[in-house]
Amino acid sequence: MKFLEQYGTWGIVAGASEGLGAEYARQLARRGLNLVLIARRRELLDSLSAFLSAKYGVRTKILVLDLAAPDAAEQIVRSTMDLNIGLLVYNAAYSVVGPFLERSMDEHMKEVHTNIHSPVKLIYLLSQRLLARGRGGILLMASLSAFQGSAYISNYAATKAYNIVLAEGLWEEWHTRGVDVMVCVSGAIRTPNYTSSQPQKTGGPGDMTMTPEKVVSEALDALGKQPYVIPGQMNRVASFVMRHLLPRRLAIMLMGRTLRRMYMK
Repeated sequence: MKFLEQYGTWGIVAGASEGLGAEYARQLARRGLNLVLIARRRELLDSLSAFLSAKYGVRTKILVLDLAAPDAAEQIVRSTMDLNIGLLVYNAAYSVVGPFLERSMDEHMKEVHTNIHSPVKLIYLLSQRLLARGRGGILLMASLSAFQGSAYISNYAATKAYNIVLAEGLWEEWHTRGVDVMVCVSGAIRTPNYTSSQPQKTGGPGDMTMTPEKVVSEALDALGKQPYVIPGQMNRVASFVMRHLLPRRLAIMLMGRTLRRMYMK
């Protein structure tokens, strides 16, 4: 089935203002999807919306919304009742870096609300429409850090582990009913948020960060074919080594040492 036949005519990109989310919007618009663009910063959404309409001729709808809000999912569903939603890309994420107790409880809870509460509620509410029509897709974003305990981003990594397991389970549950579910498990991506976190070089074998364009392209190409994808050959190799060749205790320690070198000045 062609992309628009499976996922048209409207898609939602949650966390669309810049970086990876904006790239999802660009590549989906290139494939012909009209888009609901969701983020907190209206000026960035307005600019992206104008670009997509002018370059690809698609329609857009903007929702200025904090996805950490308790009723964010309900607001999205109410605002899209009149649209034929066929695809949800939940790219929004909140992450804090540092020793666990040096970050506030509110920050940790914002990670949980943004990365778990809102996507699971949105999936629950939107999937009923997708299953009723017998086609559609859901794409979640996760992180390689979610495959083992990751010091200094412990809560963030745990929220992303939830997304991996959720997507895999729903993939099995729904793939025979016409709804594709997939999680993209990425490594570091050169986005404004990643750059602003000011990671230090780790002394490892080369820069493994990927461009948003490459990550999104691999994710969209894999959608409908498998429950999860790890973009980038080097990331796939590193993930295999960490998960299958190293003892789990050692993998956790190596991740902690890497993050300590990156962020603990």
